[in-house]
Amino acid sequence: MMPLSTYLVFALASLALVLVPGPNHLYIAARGIAQGRAAAMTSAFGVEAGTLVHIAAAAAGLSYVIARSATLFNVVKWAGVAYLVYLGIRTLTGGQELTARETTPQPLRAIFFEGVVVNVLNPKVILFFLAFLPQFLHPEAGSVPLQIIVLGGTLLLLGLVSDLVYAAGAGVLGRRLRGRSGVLRRFSGIVYLGLGVATALSGRST
Repeated sequence: MMPLSTYLVFALASLALVLVPGPNHLYIAARGIAQGRAAAMTSAFGVEAGTLVHIAAAAAGLSYVIARSATLFNVVKWAGVAYLVYLGIRTLTGGQELTARETTPQPLRAIFFEGVVVNVLNPKVILFFLAFLPQFLHPEAGSVPLQIIVLGGTLLLLGLVSDLVYAAGAGVLGRRLRGRSGVLRRFSGIVYLGLGVATALSGRST
């Protein structure tokens, strides 16, 4: 069984990490400002569903394999960059036909899936599960995959609470800016493109 002291240190360290505004928060905020609180909340759940994928991959050893292979790591990294740039361009150019009416809201199901993809293709999350989480594993304490699930689940819950706080704030701001669809669209598009650039510049090089 994992020592309680190890778990508490991991939980405190993870809390400190999730409290620092990061790419996920910016993505969720952009969603909320553009389409309201429901969209922001949905994107938050989508992002953390993506974390579930990372937990399963880490428990199965796939994160280790990807992070050890420069080719596989860069495939994931550049797929994430391409997807974020695609979202940015689509957002910036998708409203050219607008007149006085708002853009048709994107279905919540599509927003949820988008959040999953954004987080699954985030190389920083892969590195987190490779470089940070393993420091708290104790093979002599029992099943390593089970320890990964417990620690990863803790990170997920803390991240979800943090994400939902940002989502609520973005939803309020979105309501105040309602009717200014051009401004909202440009803001969201720039955030997506900025996240794409940040992802391209982050992580290890080949």
